[in-house]
Amino acid sequence: MSQVRRLPDHLVNKIAAGEVVERPASVVKELVENAIDALATVVAIDLKDAGRQLIRVVDDGTGMTPEDLLLALERHTTSKWSSEAELDEIASLGFRGEALAAICSVSRFSILSQARGEARGSLVRGAGGTIVDRLPVEAADGTSVEISDLFFNTPARLKFLRSRQTELAASLRLVSQLALAHPGVQLRVTHNGKPLLTAPRASNLRDRIGSLLGFGVAEKLLPVRWEEHGLSVSGFITPPALSRGNRDELTVIVNGRPVRDNLL
Repeated sequence: MSQVRRLPDHLVNKIAAGEVVERPASVVKELVENAIDALATVVAIDLKDAGRQLIRVVDDGTGMTPEDLLLALERHTTSKWSSEAELDEIASLGFRGEALAAICSVSRFSILSQARGEARGSLVRGAGGTIVDRLPVEAADGTSVEISDLFFNTPARLKFLRSRQTELAASLRLVSQLALAHPGVQLRVTHNGKPLLTAPRASNLRDRIGSLLGFGVAEKLLPVRWEEHGLSVSGFITPPALSRGNRDELTVIVNGRPVRDNLL
């Protein structure tokens, strides 16, 4: 008798969630990146209990049709590329098509979306990756994703979360980095109803830095630009008087994607 067996889809999704969803900040990252990929100009992030109780991300992007919304909840479904050749020149932030399915598999979820130009949208609700309700509704163009009770069905994962202050700081740091990478997108974060971060749309990187770190700091930064062999590096560095003794506020962005790399 064969000892090899195919795992049920709901178990596969839970396992995959471990690669995508380590903490509330992981959920914030994936949902905000999806909003930016959907050409959103305004993204609002609302958190409760540092994201353990609720993570809500609302955008004014292109939205999804009811059919696309259902497909988006399945693994390996994406609108961001369609052929192997495109893997060599990925321009979007997301591309694996696993994040939303992984997030929904370890939470209670509610997704409301209306595609631009459509008369009605669609609301999908469920828990643990299983859809419970699917309703046609009237909505504004764009998408609203609510993730509540993160890891409710994988309690062992809750033990790996750190203090509320640490988890909240991780989400804020991530949103700040995405704000620096995409100055043309307005980003706002609230926690338990209180505003914590507001980054209005900016016409350039210095103005975006000013909205996040203070315009007095932004004015003192030194511009850097270098181009060679088809590569370009640009940004700002601090003068000696403003330098810090650690790397916590060092942000490196590659092709619009914040990255952490010791060599860089």
